Amino acid sequence: MIVEIDPHSGFCFGVTSAIRKAEEELKRGELCCLGDIVHNGQECARLEEKGLRTIDYDDLRTLHHARVLLRAHGEPPSTYWIARQRGIEIIDATCPVVKKLQDRIRACYEQHRMDETQPPQIVIYGQRGHAEVIGLQGQTNDTALVIESADEIGKIDFTRPVYLFSQTTKSVEGFQQLVAAIEEAISRQKSAVRLEAHDTICRSVANRVKQLEEFARAHEVVIFVGGKKSSNAKVLYGHCRAANEHTWFVSNEEELTNEMLAACSEAEHVGICGATSTPLWLMERCKKRIEKWNTTKSKQ
Repeated sequence: MIVEIDPHSGFCFGVTSAIRKAEEELKRGELCCLGDIVHNGQECARLEEKGLRTIDYDDLRTLHHARVLLRAHGEPPSTYWIARQRGIEIIDATCPVVKKLQDRIRACYEQHRMDETQPPQIVIYGQRGHAEVIGLQGQTNDTALVIESADEIGKIDFTRPVYLFSQTTKSVEGFQQLVAAIEEAISRQKSAVRLEAHDTICRSVANRVKQLEEFARAHEVVIFVGGKKSSNAKVLYGHCRAANEHTWFVSNEEELTNEMLAACSEAEHVGICGATSTPLWLMERCKKRIEKWNTTKSKQ
């Protein structure tokens, strides 16, 4: 039995950078993080053991002269304003890709918001309530409309210009479907409304879908490792499962059941992969658990 970890799985650049920054800042003393630094319980627990304290917005409003790390997802302008009022030192670990998108949305909003004849309609293709999307909406004073799929285009006002952006971790296919649906609606209504569609999806994340599908098909059994709160993990697991029905989702090595381990031991090639929020060390633990179980069984 050969157990292989997908070389393309694991933390994306933005998450890697945020965790590295957290570890560096913890050497200086107490550090808080606004929200889970990554949607993976095991990695959050590891950093908490090093002293990282996870807080929420209510906590932020009560802090005085503390140090707070902003995770890769980014934050709305209101967070920075609160920090200034409370004398809080911000350690900004916003992903550069997300930061660039925030700047583009804010520039678009500022450019068009004074146009009384055709007020701007900024539409964000993303998941409502997601940390990154909250930060993006904040760039428009929370006036941006969030659309989760092409089924929701009825919420768009087709008498106003549409400026479309995307959450960085959404699928390229979904964005293209949304653009096509909006164009069709404009054509059907014989509207002269302008659509400006900006594909702002991070390719280092988007390309993982194809890579994961190829990895899943190349192995008889696949163990997908991801956090239960990670939307990215749920999406990528779905693609793996579609490519290989012999795919299981686990959060850590302790969730590997006897059924899963037995299936692995009967296969020649076992693949282990994960989401952009899955640490490599967690996938390595799953690999060791599978190999240890297989060795034990072979000796019986």
